[in-house]
Amino acid sequence: MLTVSNLSVQFGKRVLFDEVNTSFTQGNCYGIIGANGAGKSTFLKILAGDMDPTSGRVILEPGKRMSVLNQNHNMFDDHTVLETVLMGNKVLHAIKSEMDALYADYSDENADRIGELQIQFDEMNGWNADSDAAALLSNLGISADFHYTLMAEMEGKLKVRVLLAQALFGNPDVLIMDEPTNDLDFETIGWLENFLANYENTVIVVSHDRHFLDAVCTHISDIDFSKITHYSGNYTFWYESSQLAAKQRAQQNKKAEEKKQELEEFIRRFSANVAKSKQATSRKKMLEKLNLDEIKPSSRRYPAIIFDQEREAGDQILNIQNLAASIDGEVLFKNVDLNMAKGDKVVVFSKDSRATTAFYEILNGHLTADAGTYEWGVTTIQSYLPNDNHEFFQSDINLVDWLRQWAKTEEERDEVYVRGFLGKMIFSGEEALKKCNVLSGGEKVRCMLSRMMMLRANVLMLDEPTNHLDLESITAFNNSLKNFKGSVLFTTHDHEFAQTVATRVLELTPNGAIDRYMTFDDYLDDPKVKELRAKMY
Repeated sequence: MLTVSNLSVQFGKRVLFDEVNTSFTQGNCYGIIGANGAGKSTFLKILAGDMDPTSGRVILEPGKRMSVLNQNHNMFDDHTVLETVLMGNKVLHAIKSEMDALYADYSDENADRIGELQIQFDEMNGWNADSDAAALLSNLGISADFHYTLMAEMEGKLKVRVLLAQALFGNPDVLIMDEPTNDLDFETIGWLENFLANYENTVIVVSHDRHFLDAVCTHISDIDFSKITHYSGNYTFWYESSQLAAKQRAQQNKKAEEKKQELEEFIRRFSANVAKSKQATSRKKMLEKLNLDEIKPSSRRYPAIIFDQEREAGDQILNIQNLAASIDGEVLFKNVDLNMAKGDKVVVFSKDSRATTAFYEILNGHLTADAGTYEWGVTTIQSYLPNDNHEFFQSDINLVDWLRQWAKTEEERDEVYVRGFLGKMIFSGEEALKKCNVLSGGEKVRCMLSRMMMLRANVLMLDEPTNHLDLESITAFNNSLKNFKGSVLFTTHDHEFAQTVATRVLELTPNGAIDRYMTFDDYLDDPKVKELRAKMY
């Protein structure tokens, strides 16, 4: 279907890809993974023809059509929403545009050409194009009221959905998507997961959403050591098998029989879950053939994110009564009551991200509520990771001095101690002397997490903590929160994060709050909760 032959990419002395030979076959969904800077987005641009490799070539099977999720959200501002979707099938749209132009200036001379175009249009099922595009838009939450609106007049989050519909339109043979879940809500992501799980053509996707990768991928394509290697299975299977492979390689003296038993137990555990997967076809056979020797040790580095408590909190953590907030007269949430108990891990979410951010800003004393009160338990120590952290990185001090600001003892102020702390968060050597005002988004979040670990709080508040982080950091962060003995309030668009950490769900709406002790998936699937949510918005 799609073949990569002898592909190399080099920027100056840096070699990104070296003689890569691989292929992507029909019916499979490939999740492209790799550390930050490994070349994931560059590889997609080369596949799509938007960038030329240093050498080698990409070959798409003749007669096949490729579609790419567009990252330029303003590219179609002069077109209506419906026409933007139709432009996803370039050949069909060109035929339709020529037909419309000829009809508008009809004459006997162009009648034959119109007839030719009509035959081609009919063969491509063009007469149903408008209704097919409208159905896609509706499934993605774009109502018919917007179908003839100019893209320039659509808000950013809705534009993303229109461009997603454009990529999906016309059943392309190869579908390429870079971070397709960005700015989508959980319901829309769920629809996309189901759509792609049943998609019969080739999908190549880059995503930091592990739940999404697990739901849709038949293969993980790992970019490491300037090569691309395909592994059967989804992201969780790849991650856990790579961890097992690394563990077994580290235990060189372990007997072959013990390693075999460990591998067989691993396969049994995953095989039992295969039936639950949307992409279960033939995966069990793939597992049975698994050989850990095929999985190479990764060059990835996982940060050591470990939250310790200075002291254990008492039973009373946080009491909220009748809390309300608005912005410019628009109600964000109201009538919020919460009695948070020791050990609660609460995922706070809303269809309006402004509501969750306002909630945290109020609890941290940065914003005044319209109504209501809140009271922290006297034994609590709170630590907050805001969605917008730019105010923490205004100075030009280096990271050692930056982190020292939150040291509590002389030992913690020692440069050797601070450097060791930063090294665990992947700021080793000279990186620890970087100026804090030149950091990338992901580096800033890792610094903020280092600060939180220094504070040793027993209550953590996290507003979209996975933003800007790579998969390695997200996975380490996720595992740390699962093991944390304190209490957590957090908001995230990472489904796996919400499902595996939260023991309680608090949804903020303009007409009140919904508070349930249940897992996130159970909350989204519960019929009574669905009925209540429908009344709240």
